[in-house]
Amino acid sequence: MSTQPDYSKRCDRLFRQLREQKLPNLLVTSHHNVTYLTGFTGEDAFLFAQDGAVTILSDARYEEQLQHECPDLPVFIRNATTSMIEASATWLESNQATSVCVESQSMTLAQWEILKEKTKGASLSSCSGIVERLRERKDAFEIESIERAISIAERAFVSVQAMMTEGMTEKAVADELEYSIRKLGGSGSAFKTIVGVGARAALPHGRPSLQRMEEAPFVLIDWGAKENLYLSDLTRVIITGKTNSKFQKIYQTVLNAQEAAIRAIRPGAKMSDIDAIARTIIEQAGFGKRFTHSLGHSFGLQIHETIRLAKGQDRLLEPDMVVTVEPGIYIPGVAGVRIEDDVLVTKSGNRVLSSLPKQWEQIA
Repeated sequence: MSTQPDYSKRCDRLFRQLREQKLPNLLVTSHHNVTYLTGFTGEDAFLFAQDGAVTILSDARYEEQLQHECPDLPVFIRNATTSMIEASATWLESNQATSVCVESQSMTLAQWEILKEKTKGASLSSCSGIVERLRERKDAFEIESIERAISIAERAFVSVQAMMTEGMTEKAVADELEYSIRKLGGSGSAFKTIVGVGARAALPHGRPSLQRMEEAPFVLIDWGAKENLYLSDLTRVIITGKTNSKFQKIYQTVLNAQEAAIRAIRPGAKMSDIDAIARTIIEQAGFGKRFTHSLGHSFGLQIHETIRLAKGQDRLLEPDMVVTVEPGIYIPGVAGVRIEDDVLVTKSGNRVLSSLPKQWEQIA
């Protein structure tokens, strides 16, 4: 890759946030956040940030990996009989931390209670969301990684579409997609692939079944690839037979809604307004009650991150945010259409990162 992450810069941004919020420290418990701040890719690790310095808390299984991925960071290794929560309490006590901010969203209530019990001399407070907000605006490394994940997903889709037959089941298509992603260099699927033939496309999160392609003239596929820890998220409808005019109207309505919403994406645009643009078009076509989810979400290290293009979201879009735009219409027992692309907010507008055909004349 042409760029590399600047982890020290990311940590500096974290400390700036802590100072602005007058917080003494932060115990980072989300392994995604630990990865973002340090480059450590193991899942069993916490991070303690205080006074401009960070320390990784992990265990002996990851010592060599830590030396390779984070050679310049201090590490506290717990012993095999001590849990991460207990080790964290020991670390906090040894550093005489009297007031500790903790990412509580990524731990269980039982873990919180254990940490509270083991750190009787310290006052714990929940401070979740700080690192997640830092992750909203992607740096050059992240954008490039996402673009590579999109490219792999798109090439896998084209490959599988070329080999699809009437006798293939939804599960077979999903399996082939996931295999193609790995063959093309991805480390796996970004999430469980969704494949819905005909009426089963009306299930927004339907899991692949043994229903065959020949059983309806269209199939909805929602898939993504993982590459270099970063993800992609796409949805397309493939026409496999003769459809009626009502289906074409549904499809064109969804496409019109998506394209209008994408045109409105720019810095300073209110997230709820982008959702409203797409929703209004679908409502005016008579399908308002059939658009049952938000318009889109941010993604990166995780497939659903903190940004939502949805009702009630009054925050403004900023440059370097990456979001999905995925309106849909779902008519139970009849059909479902969703079209999804990945969009980067630029300084002056937006750039659509995905490129698979979606115009009706291109797919029909």
